[in-house]
Amino acid sequence: MRPPPLGNDTRSVKLMSWNVNGLRALLKLESFSALQLAQEENFDVLCLQETKLQEKDVEDIKDRLIDGYDNSFWTCSVSKLGYSGTAIISRIKPISVKYGLGVLDHDSEGRLVTVEFDTFYLICGYVPNSGDGLKRLTYRIEQWDTSLSNYMKDLEKSKPVILTGDLNCAHQEIDIFNPAGNRRSAGFTDEERKSFELNFLSRGFVDTFRKQHPDVVGYTYWGFRHNSRKTNKGWRLDYFLVSESIADRVHDSYILPHVTGSDHCPIGLILKH
Repeated sequence: MRPPPLGNDTRSVKLMSWNVNGLRALLKLESFSALQLAQEENFDVLCLQETKLQEKDVEDIKDRLIDGYDNSFWTCSVSKLGYSGTAIISRIKPISVKYGLGVLDHDSEGRLVTVEFDTFYLICGYVPNSGDGLKRLTYRIEQWDTSLSNYMKDLEKSKPVILTGDLNCAHQEIDIFNPAGNRRSAGFTDEERKSFELNFLSRGFVDTFRKQHPDVVGYTYWGFRHNSRKTNKGWRLDYFLVSESIADRVHDSYILPHVTGSDHCPIGLILKH
């Protein structure tokens, strides 16, 4: 399923993303250590979503980071404490960093961090869930998705863009275990799937996992109820979307379903320079 590793003479960067569903809880787990993931994967950059940290927690967490990853950028929700939150942890020093979309209505929940590297922008995003009773569906598809899409197109004028994170949408029926029973579930409504298509894919961003594996069933999220993970009743909600101009430089886009500790698992991207 996965391509052979690149030779040592090929320059590449390895990016990872993970919705950790509470970073402090994860760090306490004996079954998992971030160190282990770093050793196993030897990533250059790790993007986290749903850290659930408050601003006051960040310094303490920074002190516990893995050696060698000296650049870390955190954004926390200020409208609802201990909720949402994203971060980028990197051993490569970025040229610039930006928090949020620059739109007040969207930026109080700590959902976006962008770093600029030499050859691309990397956005770590946690897209709002439409929620119980689809209360936030209209906000999500009419405001958030379009603002994020326009922001990405704007960045793309100067260099290619990579968006990763929990995008809270299973785009196609292959991306969810029970499509028929979830037509009105947040993350799989026709409206969200259409918005995902319109705002991201049809504007020139490539779903790297699906491009590499057109017919593979691969999930990144399993609800905690009903033992979903054991029975593999999952959803693919986490993505690496890249500008079309660099899609051919993607060597590997993959999922690590064996890594536990959250209701999501990590995903990875290897990009040739």
